[in-house]
Amino acid sequence: MNNDFLWGSATASYQCEGGYKEDDRVQSLWDVYLHEKGLENGDVASDHYHFYEEDIRQMAEGGQNAYRFSLAWPRIIKDREGHINEKGIAFYRKLIETCHKYHITPFVTIYHWDLPQYWEELGGWLNKETCYGFEHYAKVCYEAFGDLVKDWVTFNEPKYFTASGYLIGNYPPGHQEPYEFIQAAYNVMYANALGVRAFREGHYEGQVGIVHSFAPVNGVDDSLLTKIAMRYADNYANNWILDTAAKGEIPFDLLSVLSQKYDLSFIKEEELQIIKENTVDFLGLNYYSHMLVKPYTEGETSLVVNNSGKGGKNTVIIKGWFEQIFDLPDAIYNEWGTQIFPQGLEKGLKEVYERYHLPIYITENGVGVKEDVKVEMVEDDYRISFMNDHLSAIMNAMDAGVEVKGYFAWSSFDLYSWKNGVEKRYGLVAIDFENGLIRKPKKSYWWYKDLIASKGAAVERKHWY
Repeated sequence: MNNDFLWGSATASYQCEGGYKEDDRVQSLWDVYLHEKGLENGDVASDHYHFYEEDIRQMAEGGQNAYRFSLAWPRIIKDREGHINEKGIAFYRKLIETCHKYHITPFVTIYHWDLPQYWEELGGWLNKETCYGFEHYAKVCYEAFGDLVKDWVTFNEPKYFTASGYLIGNYPPGHQEPYEFIQAAYNVMYANALGVRAFREGHYEGQVGIVHSFAPVNGVDDSLLTKIAMRYADNYANNWILDTAAKGEIPFDLLSVLSQKYDLSFIKEEELQIIKENTVDFLGLNYYSHMLVKPYTEGETSLVVNNSGKGGKNTVIIKGWFEQIFDLPDAIYNEWGTQIFPQGLEKGLKEVYERYHLPIYITENGVGVKEDVKVEMVEDDYRISFMNDHLSAIMNAMDAGVEVKGYFAWSSFDLYSWKNGVEKRYGLVAIDFENGLIRKPKKSYWWYKDLIASKGAAVERKHWY
């Protein structure tokens, strides 16, 4: 790894900040959804709003040279008219200045799921006005922080939050309507293009990209039917984000199939032109696992996500398209039913780079586990093994010519993990949520520090292909 490689960790505003009523922050759709349903929420979370300097200092002391975090739209823009909350701007300037104080490169995501409730009330991502609201918000961010930030991300995981909110129904707004998912997915990618255009037109220094919940697709065999199922799965999981952001083109075969059943008249030619003309500078890939698929056999579309970690099942069946396999007898799965499959990252990186020839950052990679943090130090050898093997996959891909420019462990410290609450822990640093939010580095934190000092040479290399 060269000296410019970013070695960091990542968080998201709603998952770590807390301070949900402080300094004129308005409500997000997550605040309303979780409060109304009486679910565990991020009102306090890791209280990064007050601990940010300690947290950033701890990153620096762990050898990290970059921090990927998100800005909270409800902290920065007060209302649909676009009025700016100067207290929110001041908070993030302090946070970013603190990054520079500790020689940490800020890698900033503009939108990581916390849509202001005032937009949700008008339909959220089903309403194109939200796209223009995002464009204004992005401009405000570039203008307010552009002197301090050179690495920008428009959206975190468009597929994940739109599918979860409008198709699966396990995230707000909690709908299960395929047509709404299609509309929301398109609107988010249109908003992405508007955000990229605002960056270009403002002539800001640096680069702007998008972050995708990357699930490279593998098939059960090499048959024609399996390859067709793989294409359906790839369009569903990856291509409508990556093709659209990197090439400016929504996959035509996907639009063709959808148009047979759904009215796509909400897609306008002038918007497609904006998408075509405003592509990203880099791709951020969040990798946790791959998708193993087989041809569709029978039954209705069924999408179930295990948010409990208590033996619940995951199901992905899209009628007429494909079925995802979650129960391979020899595979290793975490408590939430996700397969641990580092070799999928190596293969996926090669495929993405061959297809788009854009620089890539691994913007999230980690493993969630239920941990006892009352101990002196969490001995998370499983996390060390997970990170080592995925870094080996990345280095194998780099040896094959893939341009990977950074790695961000998810997450910097324990945080609120959406519907999984705080018991699903990803952090390099433990947080005792029941005892004053005390921060204690885990074994993986120290391992990562030594690894960074070696510029990656300490990775125990593995080869699968």
